[in-house]
Amino acid sequence: MRSTLSACAAAHLAAALLVVASPALAQRDGGQPDSLYTRQHYDKAEYMVPMRDGVKLYTIVYTPKDTSQALPIMLLRTPYGIPPYALTDYRRVLGPSPEFDRDGYIFVYQDARGKFRSEGTFRVMNPYKPQKRGPKDVDESSDNYDTIEWLLKNVPHNNGRVGQWGISYPGWQTVMGMIAAHPALKASSPQSSPSDMFIGDDFHHNGAFRFQYTYNWLSGNARPRGAPTTDRPRPFDYGTNSAYDFFLNVGTVARVNELYFHDQVPTWNDFLQHPDYDAYWQDQNVLKDLKGITPAVLNVTGWFDQEDFYGPMSIYYTMEKASPQTKSTLVVGPWNHGGWGAGGGDSLGAVKFGSSTGEYFREEVQLPFFERYLKDKPVKPLPEAVVFETGTNVWKTYDRWPPKNAVARSLYLQADGKLAWTPPRDTGAVFDSYVDDPAHPVPYTTEKRPTQGFLWMVEDQWFASTRPDVLTYQTEPLTENVTIAGPILAKMRVATSGTDADFIVKLIDVFPDNVDQRMRNYQMLVGAEVIRGKYRNSYTKPQPMVPNQVTPLEWDLRDKYHTFQKGHRIMVQVQSSWFPLIDRNPHQFMDIYKAKPSDFRKATQRVYRSAAQASHLELQILPPPPVP
Repeated sequence: MRSTLSACAAAHLAAALLVVASPALAQRDGGQPDSLYTRQHYDKAEYMVPMRDGVKLYTIVYTPKDTSQALPIMLLRTPYGIPPYALTDYRRVLGPSPEFDRDGYIFVYQDARGKFRSEGTFRVMNPYKPQKRGPKDVDESSDNYDTIEWLLKNVPHNNGRVGQWGISYPGWQTVMGMIAAHPALKASSPQSSPSDMFIGDDFHHNGAFRFQYTYNWLSGNARPRGAPTTDRPRPFDYGTNSAYDFFLNVGTVARVNELYFHDQVPTWNDFLQHPDYDAYWQDQNVLKDLKGITPAVLNVTGWFDQEDFYGPMSIYYTMEKASPQTKSTLVVGPWNHGGWGAGGGDSLGAVKFGSSTGEYFREEVQLPFFERYLKDKPVKPLPEAVVFETGTNVWKTYDRWPPKNAVARSLYLQADGKLAWTPPRDTGAVFDSYVDDPAHPVPYTTEKRPTQGFLWMVEDQWFASTRPDVLTYQTEPLTENVTIAGPILAKMRVATSGTDADFIVKLIDVFPDNVDQRMRNYQMLVGAEVIRGKYRNSYTKPQPMVPNQVTPLEWDLRDKYHTFQKGHRIMVQVQSSWFPLIDRNPHQFMDIYKAKPSDFRKATQRVYRSAAQASHLELQILPPPPVP
């Protein structure tokens, strides 16, 4: 049932892990000056916790000095380090937020296998092994289980219950801990967890390679180490602030190892040996393993998560079908990747949200969730979905997601750059076209930086609308609010002069003139996604596109909850490059990872908008609220 939160809760509305950025942000207080509170109230100890195969994982435990009552354990496992490592140095905040420190928990931090001071070998996204044939057959799930088993037996004054949380990679480790979970694990909060690295998360989207991000993450996190250490890898020196120029000068994905990695990043080479959705990627897909999940789950993400939005939503949808008995809550706020972990969450770039959304989540959602399942506190159960409606900037709750009363409506591309809710009437081969030149790809952002940021997720798209290789369509000014809630499906009819092509569709909220000066005519990016044409029918068996033949391409732009307000316009942009967010397509059917500079060619792309071939977006629309 659709409802706003109470006035009391609304009054509370007002740096978590960024996989692409410094891992120090994952543990936002690591290495920072001590908190007098944590030092005065907690003792710190370190252990080498044995796993079933004999490998020992480095673990730091913070226990309250007050031992008058047994307390639950809060566990975080991570490949990004757990500083400060010295026993005399303390983290300023021990739990997900300061409220946990005051509430009283036993906090446990652990270096993942093969990382920092833990023994063993790190493998990126080590898949779950449902059949374990011996003690040497280990994965993140078994490491999680063995860690909890050891903690219960060796850390005094615990109450036999464990909660786990983590953002991004630690969020994925939290998901792995939910699978074949230890019985003591009662509450899990995977936050921005990836689920499938080929379909929709960090390294690929619909088969298209996320060039800039993958390069940066692997260069900093996937180099084998010589021995256990507390030293962080040095960040890669790009020698420029322009990622666009850097990656254009690299030329092709195939040249990266030769120019920069020199076989020191074996996972990069592994990726290039698996250009399609084969067993290498399928084994990593966590969705197939989400059955019989026993802990209560608080699944968190942000509408503007630049890395792992597909993951949390697909995890939610999958668990609803495959593990319906699980007590599961979905939370989506107006955040970038991990943006709810610290700070107010009241804005993202130029876009304002009108309240401290991060504070609301931490105090009114996250803390009560763990209190309920770890301490039996009489807090009100969370609803199925707690979601923030951007545009109107209010929190809403639902008993399912998407809302039951959402109705599918189609928004059609029309002549003269128009959008309308009615299908086009033009007959014949009616289309708009542009030339996509790999030598001059469309940038995904105007921000000048070597690594991928996050402001591009809400960035003004005016810079793209001025290019001849970007098609732009928009409605007339809206006469009433239009609220979308749920998946956005692009159903395009296209053609290319080559045998392969990428297509990117962007949904945009165009602000009117009568707003704050900074936002006048602002083309706010609401949602966008890419598809690589050769994967239109199968990710495992790509097929060439037939030159100049009308081809249906249909893909998911992912869920959104946004109100286009009266007086605004809805805009759609269509393009075929998004650089260097996505690697360039040579417009030839081939293994792009092996493409040479000479393989890249211009292509003419057509987007059809006739009655017979009507390109459109399918949106889930909520009916307007009743007039009081």
